[in-house]
Amino acid sequence: MDIRIGDKLEMKKNHPCGCRTFLVTRVGMDFKIKCTKCGREVMVPRLKVEKNIKKIIRTEEEV
Repeated sequence: MDIRIGDKLEMKKNHPCGCRTFLVTRVGMDFKIKCTKCGREVMVPRLKVEKNIKKIIRTEEEV
């Protein structure tokens, strides 16, 4: 799965604060994702993130 730093991920399950979208801040064996509502950062294993993604929202700023 092609996930890059700066992408927003819409997940299948809500964060405890009620938000479903997360910003990717680190990519590797683990993902570091940040909740877009409360700002909490979480390190999650790659397999768990890829399994729970509903949609990838990518900003097309790259030229």
